[in-house]
Amino acid sequence: MFFDNPFKSRLPTPDEALPGRDTPIFAGGPHAVSGLPMDGPVPDGMRTIVLGLGCFWGAERLFWKQGGVYVTAVGYAGGLTPNPTYEETCSGRTGHTEVVRVVYDPAKLSLLDLLAVFWQAHDPTQGFRQGNDRGSQYRSAIFVDDADDLAVAKASAALYQKALAARGFGDMTTEIAINDRFFFAEAYHQQYLHKVPNGYCGLQGTGVAFDADDTAMGKNSSGKD
Repeated sequence: MFFDNPFKSRLPTPDEALPGRDTPIFAGGPHAVSGLPMDGPVPDGMRTIVLGLGCFWGAERLFWKQGGVYVTAVGYAGGLTPNPTYEETCSGRTGHTEVVRVVYDPAKLSLLDLLAVFWQAHDPTQGFRQGNDRGSQYRSAIFVDDADDLAVAKASAALYQKALAARGFGDMTTEIAINDRFFFAEAYHQQYLHKVPNGYCGLQGTGVAFDADDTAMGKNSSGKD
């Protein structure tokens, strides 16, 4: 049962975390929708963000459909165990959350617009769960590449917290940090809902809109001064 496993409701300490492995569990390959390499070099000027908003199957489909997104992949981030498997992550003993790695063109899709999709697609107040999906691997998270994007992400969170509070929601629990390391999930998880169109998708937002302009954020649309 859920409550029999303490690591479903708290993160493991370094001593408690599973050891993982040196070898990646994903051998690489083309995106099932676009054909672009998920693990290869990307064109100059592209930006990367790693987002956790519950089960990564539906989350990845949401983002690969956004105009301006170059390529997506699913994996694990925010934890301790190197190259974890799906089963290890679900145990709660890796500390990771399920995430989508989004590579996008900031000339076509601003960081703010990408974050708007993120905030509106899930409930960031639920802690270690999303809807009926329970466990630390379903926690809300934003992992960015640098301090500029970190400032934009934190400012967007503050604005969305105000919007949520106005509608009676509690405090957000979204983890926001500079990306430490992203680990690709197994090949069968990549673009899962393209391969299995009727598969499970647990995405469910709050119904609260994210509404911010560049001046309110104190940044331009790319997230840079």
